[in-house]
Amino acid sequence: MIYNHDIHLPLRDRSEAGRMLATRVKAYVNRPDVVVLSLPRGGVPVGAEIALALHAPLAVFMVRKLGVPGHEELAMGAVTSGGRTLINHAMINSLHISDREVELAVERELRELHRRERLYCRGCQIPEVKGKIVIVTDDGVATGSSMLLAAQALRAQGAAYVIVAVPVAPAEVISQLYKAVHEVICLAEPEPFVAVGHWYEDFHQLDDHEVCLILDQMFERALELQSA
Repeated sequence: MIYNHDIHLPLRDRSEAGRMLATRVKAYVNRPDVVVLSLPRGGVPVGAEIALALHAPLAVFMVRKLGVPGHEELAMGAVTSGGRTLINHAMINSLHISDREVELAVERELRELHRRERLYCRGCQIPEVKGKIVIVTDDGVATGSSMLLAAQALRAQGAAYVIVAVPVAPAEVISQLYKAVHEVICLAEPEPFVAVGHWYEDFHQLDDHEVCLILDQMFERALELQSA
């Protein structure tokens, strides 16, 4: 199902976007089989509002692109949270990239992925997704490549039902995402799209400190709920 509600743009900030998305997934409130995953950094304040509304755990889900040697902006694959590696074999073969070059790229990006996971997860395990309903979110998608990779990885890890929930995205990207997951929730599909930040009043660059502060607050709240 694709939601495309008449909403006022631009959105105030990422937190407002998260609260609005939370109203679209309220059917999943208080369910022990629901996990909210955010693509950092911009997806974290969005996911925090969804997780708060649903009383669900929040974690980050990392996607690191594997750049073609010498042309790193071109992706030949990706590594994701959980250690899954996705390789574009057709591109590797056509560009005659060696197995060793691929191995080096995977090792490099896994090191960075694990560094960020240690920073953001604060010593906590990423919630198990096998058999779970997973709501994966970001502050918006432009090309959809990272979200598509995340969806592929989550389904490969055994997620029972994957929902992509994003504030804004181009209509053609939403169509692509819908083919990869079970449900897509999008507040608006503006045309022309321009860029994600164009649809926010406040789209400041989040730093690691701000992300960690949000995640720590969510962790403390989860402990309070467990002890209540």
